[in-house]
Amino acid sequence: MICFLTSSTRTEDDSALNPANGFAQELQNTINSPCKALFICSDPDASSYTDYKAEGVRVNFSDAGIEFSDYQILDRRTQAKAAELVSQAELIFLAGGHVPTQNRFFREISLATLLNNHPGVLIGMSAGSMNSAATVYAHPELEGEAIDPNYQRWLPGLGLTEIMILPHYQAIKDDVLDGLRVFEDIAYPDSMGKSFYCLVDGSYLLIRDGATQLRGEGYRIHDGKFECICKENEYVMLTDGGTHHD
Repeated sequence: MICFLTSSTRTEDDSALNPANGFAQELQNTINSPCKALFICSDPDASSYTDYKAEGVRVNFSDAGIEFSDYQILDRRTQAKAAELVSQAELIFLAGGHVPTQNRFFREISLATLLNNHPGVLIGMSAGSMNSAATVYAHPELEGEAIDPNYQRWLPGLGLTEIMILPHYQAIKDDVLDGLRVFEDIAYPDSMGKSFYCLVDGSYLLIRDGATQLRGEGYRIHDGKFECICKENEYVMLTDGGTHHD
């Protein structure tokens, strides 16, 4: 499977696929058009929202010359057909949304098992990218989660990568939740003995042939320390032990 893990596939105004760091061009080069596509939701019971987001993705890809010969949505309405839908899809989207809610649905449908040895292309967006990790860091994002002693920050994920992603860095870097700074007071302490990779919109991980590239602006949080590891229009190879430049 070839994986594109992003904060967002779109430009800031949602009008087109993001061309930054070769993202749109790489998709055009990788995806066979027309293809059978599957949009997997973030909230299985929010059907109207899922339909709206799925249609926006279809329009962006069509405008970029990538057409879908078949386009299905996997949520509560089609949950019973999950295995069939995943096996038939050549292109799979993992939607953005609330990480724990999506994570529960992924486990309900045994998505990690269904994706095992899948030959297609997968595109993760925000929460979908976060839930792609073997162990998911479900960074608190809703009011009350940061101070809830029962909130689970570590969840089993899809195992498509070992890398834990924090998306939309440029938008949330100064956010405060439950009186705590989301990075300095939450993510930094949680990074002791672990690494989180922060992506801005327009940056992405490309996983292909067992190798992982970070393309575009990105940062690493490890043992409470923060560092820039890649700049716009550049790329680095990522490994479990850190980064290296080719």
